Amino acid sequence: MTLSRRFALELIAGGAFLTSAGGLLTACQPDKPQFRAIDITGADYAQGFQLTDFDGKPRSLADFKGKVVVVFFGYTQCPDVCPTTMGEMAQVKKLLGPEGDKLQVLFISIDPERDTPEVLKAYMASFDPGFLGLYAASPEALAALSKDYKVYYKKVDGKTPTSYTMDHTAASYVYDPQGRLRLYSRYGSGAEAMADDVRLLLKGV
Repeated sequence: MTLSRRFALELIAGGAFLTSAGGLLTACQPDKPQFRAIDITGADYAQGFQLTDFDGKPRSLADFKGKVVVVFFGYTQCPDVCPTTMGEMAQVKKLLGPEGDKLQVLFISIDPERDTPEVLKAYMASFDPGFLGLYAASPEALAALSKDYKVYYKKVDGKTPTSYTMDHTAASYVYDPQGRLRLYSRYGSGAEAMADDVRLLLKGV
């Protein structure tokens, strides 16, 4: 079994455990919000970042206070997971209607070799002009950030030096308008489920 395959299975098992645990907690706490994603309120990791956006502006989580923030780690040449996720987030924004401007999607690149600021900007614009692409100051900074966010990524060589792909965690972190980490949304959960959760967070639950 390859490392990436084993890691994927571990993520699935971990997600199943979290889902089961979340169900037990909900049963014991009937007033707890009924989120569709995994509720990780109170987690002591993924508390923020210091990155640069595709316009060269320094960015931190505090810049987006007042909005629900969705953070996803990916790369622009991803063949399926990344464009699917960004496409779903664009749909979420539409589903929110007038409240769509209270949603901020952040795409953190795990492929600094190819994801230049120009490439990131064009990629984000293909989904929504309000989505931001962010990158770390160095490979070491990216590694430290991914460790803090419990995000896995690994370069997989292709037929040529520039045709490689990246194995990576395919989930999103969701923060409430106060900047608190609240949810872990697994890949493929769907736009409707995410929109429901964003609406709850905007209500201040």
